[in-house]
Amino acid sequence: MWHAHRPKTADQSQSKVSSDSSKSDSDKRDRPSSASASHSSSPRPSSAQRSWPDARSWQRVNRQSEALWQYARCSHAPASPQLTASRSSLISPSAPQPKPFLIYHDSFLPLLGPSPTLQLLIHDPRAPFFHEAGVFHPPTNTLFVTSNQLPDSSPDAVTTHNKTIVITKIEFFSPTDFTRDKVRCPERNYMANGGTNYRDGLILCAQGSLREPSGLIYMEAKRPHKTTTLLNNYHSRPFNSPNDVVVHSDGSIWFTDPIYGYEQGFRPKPQLPQQVYRFDPSTGDIRVVADGFGRPNGICFSPTEDVAYITDTDLIHGDGSRDPRRAATIYAYSIFWESDQPYLTNRRVFAYADTGAPDGIKCDVFGFVYAGCGDGINVWNSGGMLVGKIQIDGGCANFCFGRDGEMWCFGEHRLWRVKLGDDTRGALLGI
Repeated sequence: MWHAHRPKTADQSQSKVSSDSSKSDSDKRDRPSSASASHSSSPRPSSAQRSWPDARSWQRVNRQSEALWQYARCSHAPASPQLTASRSSLISPSAPQPKPFLIYHDSFLPLLGPSPTLQLLIHDPRAPFFHEAGVFHPPTNTLFVTSNQLPDSSPDAVTTHNKTIVITKIEFFSPTDFTRDKVRCPERNYMANGGTNYRDGLILCAQGSLREPSGLIYMEAKRPHKTTTLLNNYHSRPFNSPNDVVVHSDGSIWFTDPIYGYEQGFRPKPQLPQQVYRFDPSTGDIRVVADGFGRPNGICFSPTEDVAYITDTDLIHGDGSRDPRRAATIYAYSIFWESDQPYLTNRRVFAYADTGAPDGIKCDVFGFVYAGCGDGINVWNSGGMLVGKIQIDGGCANFCFGRDGEMWCFGEHRLWRVKLGDDTRGALLGI
């Protein structure tokens, strides 16, 4: 077990925004609305909100300049004198930016709050311990994170192609005072990946091995972290390698099932398409709710649970190959009910990530949609407009919300803490 008490972070590890407005002005802020960017009748940030920061750690993105940059790069036609003159002042939108918070629309400002920060909590060069899951357990103030694949020379690892995945538990006493430990379960969790809160503990997606089935596992949040298998087949047919999971308020469990395990050598040849499932533990009903993906990955619900968001990371296959012609897309589905059962309809493209692929995905209480991408956390309003980015060096596969505007972002060897406005919280966390 490691114990860490961190002093104030150096400038390169923590960025902060201060407020130009008075405390009384900030107390009168409107609650943000994810629709404010696309509907003129919705609440908009006040002028006081637009002047909060002193620009030390955020900057606006000029969308017209961005479009001009792309045109200047791609056009082979003779340029006008005005365009030629403007090219000298254009900067590539994909170039590294010096400030962590990028403002694409003013509706992102209320989410940031008066003093947003990006802070490096842990840098562990030994191994990529911070990769997926990201489950914050409020009763114990504990964060659970799954690692990326690590080498394993033990005899049991033959069935996982000599790989293993470690679950890390971080118990917080304050935002920067915590203990870190490896979860040691009585039963082995085969290649755990995504996770979510469930009852008094958490659900983990067990990707399985060449011998052990894949499925969903319930793990108790407290020692000895006893595990129970909830589901490990679809009507006797084995799942591929479940990747991410979310729980609906009706108690049903929804999860994605791509073929990454097979491509990475630790799962048998697939016997099912790459689909999204709904499992009802109260009845045992398991059914397919969505298909037609390249690689279904992250999944979440809107705050009112009338929309499901599912990411497709087909851009990146399990062998590491990338093809920019493949999907790096978030799809939105409307949730309707018939015969007391929900089903997904009205599939539409919600967003396409401009850098990397959207992996983990969450909604906040206002309906804004967050996804871990190749350049950090991208944020869209409920209409699909990109309103802001939280730039993280090396990108971010997944993340989770905590209390009062707190987020933890997972960058393989690095664990980052983001502090947004106190009212910016995860939609389904309930705190």
